[in-house]
Amino acid sequence: MPATRPLLALAVVLASLSHPANAQAQTWQEIGKTSTGNPVYIDPASVVRKDSLVSATVRVVFAKPTDTPKGPITGSRAKATFNCLRKTVAVRENILWHDERKGTIYEKRVPKTPGYGPVFTSNFSGVALAHVCAGK
Repeated sequence: MPATRPLLALAVVLASLSHPANAQAQTWQEIGKTSTGNPVYIDPASVVRKDSLVSATVRVVFAKPTDTPKGPITGSRAKATFNCLRKTVAVRENILWHDERKGTIYEKRVPKTPGYGPVFTSNFSGVALAHVCAGK
């Protein structure tokens, strides 16, 4: 049935466009690794610079999932603001994923009043700060 092929192709294209993980997959740029070897990615379209402050969305894919009583955590995504001058970070939202591709969230945290705290060179905050504040 040749008439069904174009419909099938259209359905595949529409399905891939409507899935949020597929839409985001092309925007992530790897910027380094944590001390445990987890790749750290940044969404270049999310980067906003104002003086010494840089806001960005950062993603970590765990090389080895972390076991929890509710099931394994496979990664995280954070919306954060980095203060390049003071070398601090304020996380405005943090999501821990069971499975990011399926949209299965383990935990989502949104502090009412995010405050700046230290950057740790061993985790995503240190990798991201080094990337977004390079040359500042």
